[in-house]
Amino acid sequence: MNQKIKKVKLDEFSKGVGRALRRAALRAREVARMHGTPIYVSRNGKVVALKP
Repeated sequence: MNQKIKKVKLDEFSKGVGRALRRAALRAREVARMHGTPIYVSRNGKVVALKP
C-alpha cells in the first residue's frame, strides 16, 4: 500500500514539473520576442539559435 501512495504522489509531482517547464518555456519565448533576442535550442544534437 505504501508503494502505491508514493507512486501516485510521484506521478502528480512529475506532471506538475512538466507544466512548470512548459510555462517557463512560453515565458522565455515571450521575453525573447519583446527584446528581439534569439532562443537557443538543441536540434539533432546541435545547439541552434531560433528567432522567436
